[in-house]
Amino acid sequence: MESRYSRQTLFKPIGNQGQKRLEQSTVLIIGCGALGTSISETLVRAGVGKLILADRDYVEPSNLQRQQLFTEQDAIEGTPKVIAAKRQLKEIRSDVQIQTVLNHIDGPLLVELVRDVDIILDATDNFETRLLINDVSWKTRIPWIYGACVGSSSTVFPFVPVEMSCFRCLLPVLPAVNETCDTAGIISPAVQITAAHQSAEALKWLSGNELAMRNKMLTYDVWANTSIEAGITRMKNAQCETCGPNPTYPSLQSESGTSYAVLCGRETVQVIPEKERVLTLSEVEEVAKRLGNPYKRTPYFIEMKADGHRCIIFNNGRLLIHGLKDINKGRKMYHQLFG
Repeated sequence: MESRYSRQTLFKPIGNQGQKRLEQSTVLIIGCGALGTSISETLVRAGVGKLILADRDYVEPSNLQRQQLFTEQDAIEGTPKVIAAKRQLKEIRSDVQIQTVLNHIDGPLLVELVRDVDIILDATDNFETRLLINDVSWKTRIPWIYGACVGSSSTVFPFVPVEMSCFRCLLPVLPAVNETCDTAGIISPAVQITAAHQSAEALKWLSGNELAMRNKMLTYDVWANTSIEAGITRMKNAQCETCGPNPTYPSLQSESGTSYAVLCGRETVQVIPEKERVLTLSEVEEVAKRLGNPYKRTPYFIEMKADGHRCIIFNNGRLLIHGLKDINKGRKMYHQLFG
């Protein structure tokens, strides 16, 4: 469709040459919720050649208020977010390449995903994953664009691995415990503003306009009508474990064995079994039958009740226990169910 991008190529900083660069680029988007769906639609419409969408979750009714690309039917069926997003994005542009990753992002997986990637877009909801993205970014010299929004406010900054401060340098300044959408709520305009700024920074980088990228962190409150830009150069930690002279990339240090975590802002315990132990959906279905409770099987997971909690077990063995925020109880439930 030769005229498809005509209005975009008329924009001189992009032009025909920048458009060709977009069409040859690959973007990794970590998170496929509010920010991830908005960013992915913008980049698909802009002509980016390939997207890699990574997310561990599925569509729920509370997502529909702000997470575009999803429908009521997706929420009813509990469709994995990456699957629902891919389906809608292919309707928008059939020639886009989309790779989906329905999994929890850890160090080894992220290192694998960034091969041949031009930029990483942060659409996550927690500091731990952002620190992981930050470590991979500095180790591979692939830039990433930080974006966060809650309530009516948003924050955006492009981290380009050079002499600038990295995300880990900022942690003494950023709050250790921050509000989440589940505790403070969120309005869709805050999402769209954040995603728009992230998408603009990505288009600058991908089209060869690196010098136009912002050099100050932007914080904007659409409800209070306030905005702040702050430089971060002076926050650089000379002994930083990620961007210092002797980097160790601590978030990339692999852990063995089964891991347990409470998902950010949610009463949900996540269990990731060790790699040597793979639970098949057929094995999980047998457990569900023995419990005698109703269960639902989809191509991607089994949903069942156990000890009064709604449990989702994905086909790679990852387990979500809803209505629980005690890791020890989650560990006990896991062993009671699967030994």
